[in-house]
Amino acid sequence: MEAKKREVLEQVKKVDDPELPNVSVYDLGMVHEVQVEESRAHVTMIPTFAGCPALDFIKKNVETAVRELSWITGCEVTFSFNEIWSTDSVTEEGRRQLKKHGVAPPPDEYTPGEEWQVDCPYCGSAYVSMENVFGPTACRSILYCRSCRNPFEAMKPVIRDKTLAR
Repeated sequence: MEAKKREVLEQVKKVDDPELPNVSVYDLGMVHEVQVEESRAHVTMIPTFAGCPALDFIKKNVETAVRELSWITGCEVTFSFNEIWSTDSVTEEGRRQLKKHGVAPPPDEYTPGEEWQVDCPYCGSAYVSMENVFGPTACRSILYCRSCRNPFEAMKPVIRDKTLAR
């Protein structure tokens, strides 16, 4: 059964976030659990934000990718709102792909409530300014690099409060 779960997970890793081409939902840390029962799979995911408009697309794309496995007769994808997504969940590969897409990954060290800083994904400079905390999506902000003069987006840091962990 573990081999089948790994196969399903490998298929899920091929699914990109519809708003971030070449950044997989797996590398964004959205995959919470994969269950396999004979020829059926169930994938539980955690949305980056509860109101994310891309959830229906993600669900459809994950189900389609998993159903490509010859032994799968059905796949169900659900989103758990009991678990909290965190930018800590973004993999190193996800961070690399975000930069290639011109989006600064979330800061490595962040304390909720404090200002946060990211480097420019184009030139690596720390000489950046926040132009608008409200970006094109709920999970990103707009910044400007004063070195290379490029505007760019950055993933907003969302950190689990470890004192509230179950």
